[in-house]
Amino acid sequence: MSARTRRTYVPAHDDHVQHHFLSSTGLHASIQDETSAEVAMSDGTINGGSTKGGKYEELLESVGLKDKLKVAHDLPDRIMSTNDVFCNRETKLGSVRAIGFDMDFTLVQYKEPAFGNLAFEGAKEKLVNNYNYPKEVLDLTFDHTWWRRGLIIDTQRGNFLKIDRHKYCRLAYHGFTPIPSDERKITYSKSFNKVMSFTEKSYVNMDTLFQHVDAHLFAHLVELKDSLGDRVLDGKTYADMYKDVRACIDLCHRDGVIKDEVARDPSKYIVLDQGMIDMLRQYRDAGVNTFLLTNSLWEYTSVAMNYLYHGTSDYDPARKDEWLKLFDLAIVGSCKPAFMLDPYLNLFRVNTKDGTLKNTDGLFDIAAMDSPEQSGASAFLFEGKVFQGGNWQHLHALLEIEAGEDVLYVGDHLYSDVLRSKRTLGWRTALIVPELDHEMKVFREKMPMAKRVTELRKLRDELSHYGDVLRRELNLAKTNEKKEKLLEQLERIEADDVAIKEVCGKLNYNYHMAFHPVWGQMFKAGYQDSRFAFYTTNYSCLYTSKASNLGLASTERSYRTGGERSPHDLMISAADAFEAE
Repeated sequence: MSARTRRTYVPAHDDHVQHHFLSSTGLHASIQDETSAEVAMSDGTINGGSTKGGKYEELLESVGLKDKLKVAHDLPDRIMSTNDVFCNRETKLGSVRAIGFDMDFTLVQYKEPAFGNLAFEGAKEKLVNNYNYPKEVLDLTFDHTWWRRGLIIDTQRGNFLKIDRHKYCRLAYHGFTPIPSDERKITYSKSFNKVMSFTEKSYVNMDTLFQHVDAHLFAHLVELKDSLGDRVLDGKTYADMYKDVRACIDLCHRDGVIKDEVARDPSKYIVLDQGMIDMLRQYRDAGVNTFLLTNSLWEYTSVAMNYLYHGTSDYDPARKDEWLKLFDLAIVGSCKPAFMLDPYLNLFRVNTKDGTLKNTDGLFDIAAMDSPEQSGASAFLFEGKVFQGGNWQHLHALLEIEAGEDVLYVGDHLYSDVLRSKRTLGWRTALIVPELDHEMKVFREKMPMAKRVTELRKLRDELSHYGDVLRRELNLAKTNEKKEKLLEQLERIEADDVAIKEVCGKLNYNYHMAFHPVWGQMFKAGYQDSRFAFYTTNYSCLYTSKASNLGLASTERSYRTGGERSPHDLMISAADAFEAE
């Protein structure tokens, strides 16, 4: 048995094989937007959920398993949902000894724009009152929908960038104003014949939903500086303004502008998801060690978690902080990512009654308490299981964990929660992507348009390949007549390519704008994976739209990847190029 690669050529005007496809894309008619063949349901369902089984029957018969299996041959079709957990690295939950959670935007989801507006309004007032910004700043308004995670803020130039996985800048805005393509390329693609790294201090990655406030306020100030001039803003540079924005928002987190308001009325700002508590109980009941690791301090952590646990702020005071029974230990004020990097950070014990801190000697205390009757970790935790600060060594010792791969950490921050814990400690990671719900639904609705874009790009590749074949023939041609015919055909190929490229570009633009009217599809930049997609796939073992989705599967669940393919594998599969002889 042998096989050979079969390639289909699409030579210019005389071939009508592609006529129907070309007509459908607008090369023989106008470009039209796609309508959804099937609208996603409100419960997160993406497909229709057919219960017709037997789809593996032919496969099982071909490998000799048809008569040996009792259930697998007649499974109902899987219902795709935005509540699914997606796998980048094979993960066996049954092998995980401890599972940890961030709190903000992970266990505790926030209602927008109400929550973000607290920081936005507070920072505006501080800019005017503390930093002498013009009173026009007080009139600025917050719109969280303008932004997407994964962007990069160029604080030196006042620009916002979307780059692909190769660090090529695909889209850029100055404040709220789009930067023309030529200017963008000169600034970010052709500087000093050097590939931009975007790692300098002047670049800030938007890796968490908290940063939507920073971005929106900074963009407003960029527009204000450009319109009012330097004199009004005391000659401040864009970098100066971003530094001021950051200082003011940080102060809002520390002085109670945000957290005191949330404590007064948690229902206005916190999303109640009973599935979170059910999920935590599920892991506790299964004997898995659970821990909370958050940068929020104890006072606010207590407020937010009590509301999530009780479902109301009007609960029996005797049951305050009852949620702690869901965790083996809780570490607040953890200062991630320093928690994963600095082995010298001190661990403090928190008095949950009044929030006061007590010094500990950390690892020395744990070791000193070790006895034949009880491990040092158990004895140390018996005195209280809420701590502030510390570092990963304290956490591993208290959980009696030796290998990083025994830990699964769930968080929303692409860098502090996922990349740093994965790269430095070898933890298994799960990234929370609330935007996934919207991304999946739009992707389903726009699949016909995405397919046309993909097919047009394949068609351009086929034209290029066919052009190479003709150029080789041209080099070997003996007569002028033959050369002229080949040159004419090459001119037609070039004209076809220009026409296809134009239509493909418009289709792809419309496709992206269906996801977001400014930044497009979150996981794509142009035709490539975006920076956000690159880090998600490389550093998160799992990702899902909300942490409670982990409770929809058993604690013994094994997550498997769909298989990774290289471009040559994809080309062969798509073209059905292997043909048995």
